[in-house]
Amino acid sequence: MDICLLGEGMAELSKSEAGWRLGYGGDTLNTAIHLARLGHRVGFITALGVDSFSAMLRRNWVEEGLDADLILTDDSRLPGLYAIDVDTAGERSFLYWRSQSAARRLFALAAISQVLAQAEQARLFCYSLITLAILPPEARNSLLDQCRRIRRRGGRVAFDGNYRPQLWERLEDARNALTEALCCCDIGLPTLADEQLLFGQGDAQSVRDRWISCGVDEVVVKAGAAGCMVDDATWVAPTASVTVLDTSGAGDAFNAGYLHGRIAGRSGPQAASFGHQLAGWVISRSGAIPPVDGAAPYHLLAAANGACQ
Repeated sequence: MDICLLGEGMAELSKSEAGWRLGYGGDTLNTAIHLARLGHRVGFITALGVDSFSAMLRRNWVEEGLDADLILTDDSRLPGLYAIDVDTAGERSFLYWRSQSAARRLFALAAISQVLAQAEQARLFCYSLITLAILPPEARNSLLDQCRRIRRRGGRVAFDGNYRPQLWERLEDARNALTEALCCCDIGLPTLADEQLLFGQGDAQSVRDRWISCGVDEVVVKAGAAGCMVDDATWVAPTASVTVLDTSGAGDAFNAGYLHGRIAGRSGPQAASFGHQLAGWVISRSGAIPPVDGAAPYHLLAAANGACQ
């Protein structure tokens, strides 16, 4: 595979004019599906149950192009579930049912060693602070060890600093987990608003400086509608204005577009433009992973990089 991501994929309830729609989402899952749609060979490491919802999720993710061999099974648990409620400005709020999800026991499953061995061969490995939040401390340490092994083999590690306060018992625990992750990371994908929640007020430059000081080689700071900071204080604004319907998954889509561009050797600003295009399409539709339609930029972006025909 080209790229391997690890995290939690969940069933998603999103509201539309017709009522509630059942889909799926999760930060690293969203990025994985976008990258697969862009033509990359993508593996997603997670765990599901043996129930009908798990079977539906597994089937849908395989249809999206993800490697089914990396999706483990816990016959004692169910997948997580979340609901999205969106206000008139397109800003979303979430309700979660995930405290006993199968993904939380991922590193306790017997097949995890074999799956991690496969993941070591990937050119790029990606995960997030949410991934660390749902795992117990010993599993977090195993994941960080995995990152170190990948880097020793010449692969690269990308890390998204998605911070969800409700997933952490203490703010200090989240800060420590973030800092540990940055010490074995090549590409950093922080969001300005999350960093301000974690560390207090600060601008994009101070966020970039903090991540670089921890050893991250490449940092792009996402700042919502203002765009993002790449390289050394270079701002890249969104390429077009869109009508915002639902901001769910915007940062995850940006990550996919950005990583897609960087894998092909595009500059930071060029890759950020790819990220903005994909995120702009996502937020003009409902749900974290909208169905592909005629306006979806996948083929345009893939053709720009030669990733698919």
